Amino acid sequence: MTVIKRLEKVFGGLSMTWPKVIIFAVITAVYTALINQVPFLKGTSFQDIAISFECWILFGILIIVNSKSCLDSGLKCLVFFVISQPLIYLIEVPFLGWEIMSYYQNWIYWTLFTFPMGLVGYFMKKDKWWGLLILSPMLIFLGVHYSGFLSQALFEFPLHLLSAVFCLVTVLIYPVAIFRNKKIKIAGLIISGVIIVSMSVLVLVSPKVYNTTLMVNGGSEGAEFNDKCTVYLTDKSLGDVSIKYDDGMEDYKIDAEFYKGGHTECVIKAPDGKETKYSLDIHLDKYEIKKIDK
Repeated sequence: MTVIKRLEKVFGGLSMTWPKVIIFAVITAVYTALINQVPFLKGTSFQDIAISFECWILFGILIIVNSKSCLDSGLKCLVFFVISQPLIYLIEVPFLGWEIMSYYQNWIYWTLFTFPMGLVGYFMKKDKWWGLLILSPMLIFLGVHYSGFLSQALFEFPLHLLSAVFCLVTVLIYPVAIFRNKKIKIAGLIISGVIIVSMSVLVLVSPKVYNTTLMVNGGSEGAEFNDKCTVYLTDKSLGDVSIKYDDGMEDYKIDAEFYKGGHTECVIKAPDGKETKYSLDIHLDKYEIKKIDK
């Protein structure tokens, strides 16, 4: 059996009964909740399932294309997400406390939206050209995810690289696996290719930049500086730093513009030539800075 035939079997040839949908929902919820508690996986692709959509889009599409009718598809999608999403947070309560349940409100509307998405999505099985119109918004949505993960991977390699690859592969697979008509498959692949190339170029042309205030005069790190001082990073490829006066604080601060993650030193040089050095670790959306004692 060829790869395409195997994909077509998975995307349309499975028996997606109600018990299987419920078991599927429970398994995905337990996996998501538990892997999100593993400390050394924090900020990696393995925990992206807990905060973004790419895996859940796959789960939803699998239910849709293996359902027996549009109503069957809508109801099964709704039940799958009604079970899995709150269950994730309930499992996390012993680890994070009841406060974690407040985050579920962000997913309630998405969960309710799965019913009409399941209804409409079922008609992709009709193998008509307008099935691409139904699938295309999901492909674009995944393309946006792909660009975000690719941007993060380029900033702090290899974090989120697997998620970028996952999005790229699924964008290409869906048109091939869902549709049987060869012309529709090719048209879908062209759409997917345009999305991937466009998003890749966008990331390369406008790479991620992390802007933040690194330190303030007299702040927690005990740094003392003014506009007579100079500041620089020993590894200039990671970014730029500059001393600026903040009218709101009525004091000086060091603003940073980071281009990629890594380790370097931030050096403040006084007018008399005295240098104060700080160890600096740059990450995707945070940094760690500590004064280097002589």
